[in-house]
Amino acid sequence: MWLLAGGVMDKSQVMAVVAAVAIMGVSLAWYAGRAPQPVPAAAVVTEERQADLIAVHVSGAVNRPGVVHLQPGARAADAVAAAGGASRAAALAGINLAARLTDGQQIVVPSVSDTTGVGSVADGRLVLNRASVDELVALQGVGPVLAERIVAHREQFGPFSTIEDLLDVPGIGEGKLSALRDQIVVP
Repeated sequence: MWLLAGGVMDKSQVMAVVAAVAIMGVSLAWYAGRAPQPVPAAAVVTEERQADLIAVHVSGAVNRPGVVHLQPGARAADAVAAAGGASRAAALAGINLAARLTDGQQIVVPSVSDTTGVGSVADGRLVLNRASVDELVALQGVGPVLAERIVAHREQFGPFSTIEDLLDVPGIGEGKLSALRDQIVVP
């Protein structure tokens, strides 16, 4: 006989209480392991918070390609990191990791097999957003001054989205753009 909380219990009653407590403990432990875990507030992107972010499409030689959401003012390196980092095959020298990003922009991280030089691709065309001044000067109809303007425009306003964006560079009109179309590519 057991004396508990002012009452008397026999051995079978005590064993029943112990079994019930044990079952309750096991059930709580099982449920705690199976219950949905709370999501940290920082990981929740509500529509209100997402409106404050920019969306950037990261593709190519990254571990998790897709659309990532970043703070305004983020740089290409932030987008690559948000996409799981560069893959082993990435040729990071082919992109400007310090470039500021804009909403709706796409970053293509080239792989070593995609490039033959920093700014060129296997078919011989020059990748406009990766080309150096020296590589741009090698294009037919582009001299050092125009090459500098193209690079300065790219650094100031971010990567070119289309070939037609070259029309925003002083010194490039429709005729020059037409001559450059077959020599360049904007991934």
